[in-house]
Amino acid sequence: MRSTKDNLEVLFEDNHLIIINKKVGDIVQGDKTGDKPLSDVVKEYIAQTYSKPGKVFLGVVHRLDRPTTGVVIFAKTSKALERMNKMLREKTIEKTYWALVEGQSDENAETLQHYLRKNPKNNKSTAYSKEGKDCKKAVLHYKTLLRLDNYSLLEVNLETGRHHQIRCQLSVTGYPIKGDLKYGSKRSNKNGGIHLHAKKIKFVHPVKKEEITVQAPLPNDPLWDICSKETRLQKKT
Repeated sequence: MRSTKDNLEVLFEDNHLIIINKKVGDIVQGDKTGDKPLSDVVKEYIAQTYSKPGKVFLGVVHRLDRPTTGVVIFAKTSKALERMNKMLREKTIEKTYWALVEGQSDENAETLQHYLRKNPKNNKSTAYSKEGKDCKKAVLHYKTLLRLDNYSLLEVNLETGRHHQIRCQLSVTGYPIKGDLKYGSKRSNKNGGIHLHAKKIKFVHPVKKEEITVQAPLPNDPLWDICSKETRLQKKT
C-alpha cells in the first residue's frame, strides 16, 4: 500500500507553508461531489510525516479548477494563512500559467479585459465587453511562447483572480484551451483534464520575509513534452 507521501508532489515546505504540484482531477477543497479533496491528502501527509497526533491545521490559500494542474499553496499555521490571504487581496502574489490553446495566436503579447458573470447552475462564467449586473472585472496578460501546427503555447499572468478567468477569457478571444469542452474546445482530453498548468508562483514569505519562487514541472504528456523541449531550445538560441 502506497503512503500519502507517495501520492503527493511537494514542491516546497517549511514550518509555515506547503506547496503542491496538483494533478488532473484533484479537487483542492471539498465540494458537493463528496470526493476526497487535496487538502485532506495534505493533512494526512503532515500527520504521517511528522507523527502529529490530533487534528492538523491546514489553510487553503487559493484554488485551481479540477481539470487544471500545477502550483497550489496551503498554509500550515493560522498566521501564515492570514498573511497569505492579505497578499492575495493586495495582488502581491505573482501567478504564471501555461495554456496550450487551439489555433495560431495572432498576437505576440496581449492584455485581455472583460467583465465576467458566473452562473452557479452550470458552474460556468460568461465574458462581456462592458460592465453589467453581477459582473466582475477580469484582467490578464499573455504572451505567445510557441506556435505549433494546431496549437499555440501562451504564458499567462493574472491581474485578477476570477472564476474560470483564464479559460473564459481565452475562449471568448478565440483561443479555447485544449481539452476544455466547457469553453469551446473541439474535443476532450483522455484524462479528463485541460492543458492549463499553474507553472510558477512568486511571493514574499509571510513570516521569513524572503522572496520565494516555486515552479511546478509540467504533467507527463506528449504535447507538454514538446512545449518543454521547444521552449528550452529557444532559450539556448
